[in-house]
Amino acid sequence: MSLETYLKNKPIFYKKIDYERMPRAFNSIKDKIILKPIIHIVGTNGKGSTGRFLTLLIESLGLKVGHYTSPHIFKFNERFYKNGDIVSDDELNKAHNKLQNLLSDEFKNSLSYFEYATLLAAILFEDCDYWVFEAGMGAEFDATNCFDKSLSLFTPIGLDHMEILGNSIEKISHTKLISMAKTAILNDDMNEISVKIAKDIALQKGSNLSFASQNLTNLEKTEIKNYIKKYALANFQISNLTLALAGAKALNLNPDLKNLKKLNLKGRLERVDENLLVDVGHNELAAQNLLKELKNQKFTLIYNAFLDKDYKSVLKTLKPIIKEVQIYDYKSSYRELATPYIKKACDDLGIKCLDFQSLKKDENYLLFGSFMLVEEFCEHLHKYNW
Repeated sequence: MSLETYLKNKPIFYKKIDYERMPRAFNSIKDKIILKPIIHIVGTNGKGSTGRFLTLLIESLGLKVGHYTSPHIFKFNERFYKNGDIVSDDELNKAHNKLQNLLSDEFKNSLSYFEYATLLAAILFEDCDYWVFEAGMGAEFDATNCFDKSLSLFTPIGLDHMEILGNSIEKISHTKLISMAKTAILNDDMNEISVKIAKDIALQKGSNLSFASQNLTNLEKTEIKNYIKKYALANFQISNLTLALAGAKALNLNPDLKNLKKLNLKGRLERVDENLLVDVGHNELAAQNLLKELKNQKFTLIYNAFLDKDYKSVLKTLKPIIKEVQIYDYKSSYRELATPYIKKACDDLGIKCLDFQSLKKDENYLLFGSFMLVEEFCEHLHKYNW
């Protein structure tokens, strides 16, 4: 069975997750593949950018590195970046065939979409010097937490996936931070509650815990700001790159920022046209970052969200930069969209809300939401498969 056909039979979202399945599947094949300790990227926002920055830093030293991230926007291959590019269909299919030969029928049939993708990453990256793995959700029970870790990098933690991770910042922080390796680094923008929990866990585990900026010289901090300015990246990328560089140094690597290529990750406050910005952030914490970045500007917000998301907080946060909201409605097979409830929330907040019709040349638009929203919108317009 081809990879494409195999994945089509697996839903992307699950109402219930068997947390014992992935460890059992991993243990059944781990002696048959070449494994390296992973650099584990955990948090709510900034995981993708931090992981890719670290990957590019390692690449700049001439080393082989694989970056496993999720989800994807246009194509499954986007989840696997290796030695300077997204992996090819041929590489993916070879890894799929090898994994199928290793797994028992039980696990071939039962592994989730994300669990299978995680094991595929291990096959794909066997010949790499370094593996950078981004946790999918949480970390304590995440598929990526099965691997031995050389380093944990924690990005800012906020409220998201509350139906699974818990309904408080304390619960969410604990399930993410408890995955801590013996060496761990916190993003400088981490909230105080998460910091306290991180310090308690580090004490219990005997981990060496620090903030990213504590590992950098003043010159390196200046070079990071120069890099962000050079490539016109969002200011919130400063803390992500700071964390990535601190991670590289913790690995006893000393990359030169002057050799660092531009961040090559789609949808991170990216201008894809003169009047269209795209950001795949989809929670209140991401909205707060956007508000700081885009203050004193006005946008037509193209938006939708799943019903289990805190869309009210997102809209309330973004209200100062919203001219009006245009809801992009699309078919969602696995999770219910909050379309009518968003309209009600907009009405309560005094925000004009319409259904999306088309882009106008004389309007500034911000497309903000999940990877799925961005994929559906861009594919509908065809023009923006960038």
